[in-house]
Amino acid sequence: MSRSAHPAGPRHGDVLPEGHYAGPPADLNSLDPQVWSRTVARDADGAVTVGGLSVTALAEEFGTPAYFLDEADFRARCQAWKDAFGPDADVFYAGKAFLSRAIVRWLHEEGLHLDVCSGGELATALDAGMPAERIALHGNNKSTEEITRAVEAGVGRIVLDSFQEIARVAHIAERLGKRQRVQIRVTVGVEAHTHEFIATAHEDQKFGIALAGGQAAEAVRRALKLDGLELIGIHSHIGSQIFDMAGFEVSARRVVELLAEVRDEHGVQLPEIDLGGGLGIAYTSADDPRAPREIAEALRGIVGRECAAAGLRMPRISVEPGRAIVGPTAFTLYEVGTVKELEGLRTYVSVDGGMSDNIRTALYDAEYSVVLASRTSDAEPMLSRVVGKHCESGDIVVKDAFLPSDVAPGDLLAVPATGAYCRSMASNYNHALRPPVVAVNDGAARVIVRRETEEDLLRLDVG
Repeated sequence: MSRSAHPAGPRHGDVLPEGHYAGPPADLNSLDPQVWSRTVARDADGAVTVGGLSVTALAEEFGTPAYFLDEADFRARCQAWKDAFGPDADVFYAGKAFLSRAIVRWLHEEGLHLDVCSGGELATALDAGMPAERIALHGNNKSTEEITRAVEAGVGRIVLDSFQEIARVAHIAERLGKRQRVQIRVTVGVEAHTHEFIATAHEDQKFGIALAGGQAAEAVRRALKLDGLELIGIHSHIGSQIFDMAGFEVSARRVVELLAEVRDEHGVQLPEIDLGGGLGIAYTSADDPRAPREIAEALRGIVGRECAAAGLRMPRISVEPGRAIVGPTAFTLYEVGTVKELEGLRTYVSVDGGMSDNIRTALYDAEYSVVLASRTSDAEPMLSRVVGKHCESGDIVVKDAFLPSDVAPGDLLAVPATGAYCRSMASNYNHALRPPVVAVNDGAARVIVRRETEEDLLRLDVG
């Protein structure tokens, strides 16, 4: 394949149309370990490798677009979270980030718990062998069927999200002759510094029961009176992709204040609190996420201080990392189809995937990194926009990135940190076939979620 330089858009030092200074990295071939999984490197030929396997060989075997998941990195992150919080806390992997039967088995083997928020996620968890007592069921509008299956299976907790759900779960549990362990999800009035659609603890949104106006206290009163429920604690989740611990401090303080109110009114100290998830990861080199041990120390310190001040025993803490575990473990591999220069603006590099395999850029204006993965290049950098093949002008994978100016059709591009939400939120828009998820570990690769086929699409179309 020819590697002659392609006409490029703005170069280093140019001022972009938006007025931002164009500053490419010093080395376009480098792989920031903050952004990539731990076994990713480049081989002697310059190709990106994961688990010892080259992306060129992986693309030849599995095709593109495809998600490649670093199994060793996933397992190491599970252990890092479990070790950071220790035996007196529970780490629930948030299955909505990405869930498959292989993921469930890995979680079980690494000793983590699992958070699910739909009947489909619950079915996957149970089918893959996760013990029901290590499963939590979330959701703001759980169906009667979902609740019934969860209670019948004996899930370890159901997180109650409304007054109607308190009564609904109690009725189902009593009808089945069971007493279901539950937590009440409260909205604590803390707005995380994140996108509006993923900030979940301010009052004006669909999740939880507000502390304001005494609603959460009333929810506790109702739950404690119902024979079908065993109220074990309070749940709070303040948002997603959060780097600042200040919001967790305010949230924990307000949750502990509610625990103290429950003790004073009912003579009961609830034994658990769940502080949710939402800890951020590095999508670009500008992001600076905290290590699990640092997060654990901060959260234990916050809860410990507040409980001591309120005269409460230290409750058992739960956390729910999803993105923080699986997000950095995977990258998406694409093949370049066309390269189109818009003189004085940027160069559009079109790949064989797009918003059907990563909706987050269009939905949240999310930022990603990208590298030329099939080789290295010493060509000068060009300002690029990596776009997909769908019939939407908003079909953008990476909004602004510097790529070598000799990028050409047939090259492979890799976008890191796509383990969370990309496959989970993937669609068949334009009747695209959703990509496979391929687990790579120690020189071996295997499909854990296969690529869809045209037969899969047509099978659901009953005419």
